[in-house]
Amino acid sequence: MSDDLALARKAMADIPSLKDFDGKIERLGGMTNLVFRAGDICLRIPGKGTEEYINRANEAVAASEAAKAGVSPEVLHVDAATGVMASRFVAGAETMSPEKFKLRAGSPARAGEAFRKLHSSGAVFPFRFELFAMIDDYLKVLSTKDVALPPGYHDVVRESEAVRTALAAHKLPLAACHCDPLCENFLDTGERMWIVDWEYSGMNDPLWDLGDLSVEGRFDAAQEEEMMRAYFGGEAKPAERGRIVIYKAMCDLLWTLWGLIQLANNNPVEDFRAYADGRFARCKALMETPEFSRHLAAVRKG
Repeated sequence: MSDDLALARKAMADIPSLKDFDGKIERLGGMTNLVFRAGDICLRIPGKGTEEYINRANEAVAASEAAKAGVSPEVLHVDAATGVMASRFVAGAETMSPEKFKLRAGSPARAGEAFRKLHSSGAVFPFRFELFAMIDDYLKVLSTKDVALPPGYHDVVRESEAVRTALAAHKLPLAACHCDPLCENFLDTGERMWIVDWEYSGMNDPLWDLGDLSVEGRFDAAQEEEMMRAYFGGEAKPAERGRIVIYKAMCDLLWTLWGLIQLANNNPVEDFRAYADGRFARCKALMETPEFSRHLAAVRKG
């Protein structure tokens, strides 16, 4: 038995719905965690080092609230101390990727509808996802690691003060948000989009989720428009569209640091040096465009 499967079996022994399972255990995807399927149950075991930047008690509440809102699978077991979680496996669903968001007709709209359902649910998550505070927190974590920031990172953080000012001029009501909408966190049945993995979730400007998914999914203009129309029920206002574009840059600024933490923790899933440098380059490129300045002005105007 592999070490990963042995870990899964050990965790299952403490979970009532899994302790007597004797069938095949299938390893699923996951960038930082170990994820398994055992029959109709999905088991998640947190990855090494994730306790440095993820509050598992907050995640446990958010996952349960998202399930009540009808956008995430039922939570069957969660240990807020260890982060081990078991949830209902969504049968017949495709784990999404940028390629599948292009190929599966209507999938950007289904994602937009899922976001609208979550954001309007009235759910309350314990954590406040605050972009600039999280950048500061990640920089503190990295100050203890032997990893170099991309050249010019602090300069761009200083330049983003204009973004902070514009966003603060007309704040949107906070909503329960996923905050980390990687394509792989979406499960599509073709009729309904489910969202999983609530590690980074919190109360946030709801348009963060749309901007971040557009980046993660490498959406083209048509896909982005489809998602926005499904979310808003029609044409997005200039200030709404502007916030989404701003968050496309800001999510890259934040997740650059996340990638460097993975690099420092020797996460073998991918080349996190290239991941971080690529995200930072994309952030800078977008912020330097005339369109970004135009969207920033629209947000400032409200």
